[in-house]
Amino acid sequence: MKALGIIETTVIFPYINGNLRITVEFVVMENFSIIHFILGNDYLIMYGINLHNNKNRYFTIGDNKHQKFALLPFRRQIAVNKLSPVSLELEKFKSEQLNEAEISLPLTDKQESELSDLLYDHKEAFASDKEPLWAIFEHEVEIILNIERPYPPLLRRPEYPASPKSREALEIHIKELLDLSVTRKVFHN
Repeated sequence: MKALGIIETTVIFPYINGNLRITVEFVVMENFSIIHFILGNDYLIMYGINLHNNKNRYFTIGDNKHQKFALLPFRRQIAVNKLSPVSLELEKFKSEQLNEAEISLPLTDKQESELSDLLYDHKEAFASDKEPLWAIFEHEVEIILNIERPYPPLLRRPEYPASPKSREALEIHIKELLDLSVTRKVFHN
């Protein structure tokens, strides 16, 4: 199966409180016809859509159980937005690299798209989990971990910084809890 492109369309269902409009994207596959139409659980719950799979597939919307809807075959030609390797890489870049990015200015869809394209064009400037920070050209970072004596100050600290008196009090308190079976000792690596 080969992906040929994407169709973005609006599916409209008559609804008691006005029409139910859902914008969907369909991926067009070579030599493949539509068999199933999948809606997310959030739409099913939000609009009260009930699916019925008996002799004929149909669904109802809201409290009106008498008005049944069904999907009919679609034979009209539609312009398909061609998929290119660049657009697939751009979508992957958006989902992996930019999904945690926060932009403080409110942007229109066009501005957001232009910004994404610009960031994608200069994606070599970003570090990823596959390319560590020191792999960025002309921004190499040399990290030296010193584990030889004399230790750096942070490695010399005890695991729980406390005075000997408070450490002794803590050990007594832990021993009392162990004796009362309130807690138990856990051994780990």
